[in-house]
Amino acid sequence: MVMMMQSFGYDGLSDDDVYRHELALALEAEGRGFDHIWCVEHHFEDYSFCPDNFVMLSYLAAKTSTIQLALGAVILPWNTQPLRVAEKVAMLDQLSGGRALLGFGRGLARVEFETLGVDMGESRGRFDESAPLVMEALETGWMPEHKGEFFTQKRAPIRPRPSKSFQGRTVQVAMTPESTEEGARLGLPIMGFSIKPREKEKQDFEVYRAAFKKFNDGSEPRPPLQADLVYCDSDSDRARDIASRYCERYLHSAMKHYELMSDHFEDVGGYDAYGQDAQVIKEVGLEEFAKAYVGLQTWGTPDEILRGLETRREYFGDFGMLGIFRYGGLPIEDALQSQKLFSEEVLPVLKSWKAEVEA
Repeated sequence: MVMMMQSFGYDGLSDDDVYRHELALALEAEGRGFDHIWCVEHHFEDYSFCPDNFVMLSYLAAKTSTIQLALGAVILPWNTQPLRVAEKVAMLDQLSGGRALLGFGRGLARVEFETLGVDMGESRGRFDESAPLVMEALETGWMPEHKGEFFTQKRAPIRPRPSKSFQGRTVQVAMTPESTEEGARLGLPIMGFSIKPREKEKQDFEVYRAAFKKFNDGSEPRPPLQADLVYCDSDSDRARDIASRYCERYLHSAMKHYELMSDHFEDVGGYDAYGQDAQVIKEVGLEEFAKAYVGLQTWGTPDEILRGLETRREYFGDFGMLGIFRYGGLPIEDALQSQKLFSEEVLPVLKSWKAEVEA
């Protein structure tokens, strides 16, 4: 499951309430059989605010015992010292008993870059320079000496030293061709949010798969991870009504935060794909785009959800699913009930699919 920390759509809800609600869902996840808790990094706005997901996951490490704790993601251009990223990942892993997962992200919202004082046009270069340094530091226990365009670093030990490898525990958030290729170059599995048509997702993954094999001696990549808004209900009509209302409201929060219909992406290096997407949304129209977006999410009765995921799996191939249960103003009572029903009637079947793949 994914923690979003969103107040958009929740009229009169304090920041205290947002965190109380998100933690209620997170603290149920382990007992309900989820494999991971993912926590975003976002700043300043109602769309999402978790300025330090290391702190959040350290808290959850003390409250849980087996569930893995995923930084989803560390936005490397905003964390301007790769050494500090490696140190904090190693410390989270120490405190959680080796349960940390590391996700790398590049960032997209102009407001976050500008307020943090980081040039958005440098994000691609900062990411590409930083990620290999962090990976090497976590693998060897030493941050290498480095002199590059954005970082100068003397060789330094990582203490506490990582007790085990992060190979297999690191993921690249990839929503553009550039990020997809960088994930392949780094040998990382990719994670994305369900916003593109399935045929485009499949095409993007095939391009990634080919690049991964090219950069990794013909090896096959691990299945991708896909993050969906989830609403599970025993009543099909109610599920459709809830999903139509709150999934669309979440989309509007993302459109506002990321300025997805703005022309500014055309003036920022490294974000060409988002500029093209903005033109597509304008051509299609926001109303039609919203309908398509809602249809991509995971909602319905348990049986409807399983049939939809099975169809996606047959078309797309194996994939890992990340569920967002609280979003767009959905009341916490509904989110908790949805999470409960999903864990009781959907999750066991998904775990049986996972067991088949592993076997």
